[in-house]
Amino acid sequence: MDTASTIPVTAARANWPRWLLLAGRLILGGVFIYAGYAKLREPWMLFAFSINSYQILPEAIVSILARTLPWFELLLGIVLVSGVALRWTATAASGLFILFSAAMLRAYVKNLSIDCGCFGYGEKLGPLRFTFEGALLALALGVTIGAFLMHRRRT
Repeated sequence: MDTASTIPVTAARANWPRWLLLAGRLILGGVFIYAGYAKLREPWMLFAFSINSYQILPEAIVSILARTLPWFELLLGIVLVSGVALRWTATAASGLFILFSAAMLRAYVKNLSIDCGCFGYGEKLGPLRFTFEGALLALALGVTIGAFLMHRRRT
């Protein structure tokens, strides 16, 4: 067997985790950029209304969160797309998705008929929203694990 013909196949096999990690962080970053941008296009009070409908936080914190979270999501998305400090930005993304999912699940269990506020005003909580959030959480966790594994492989 010719060893020269097996080298490109082996190299391609060695690079597929990098390509998966790149695709995952680009998708995740794009979702955060879109979510932040969608909220920033609307008056912040609409997002504050969505946050307040979860009945978790005091109104003073709701106001602060409604003004800052969209900017944080936008920044997090940009940093994810750029790949800077990927282990930590992916961990932050995973943490946010865990918090968002827990809040939505709590509201759903309490039968609160609310907008999730994920991509602006007007999205109802339901099975389709939970499926999408679960997929994004799985992707965020995958990117986080992949980023730590790739870092470990380099060192």
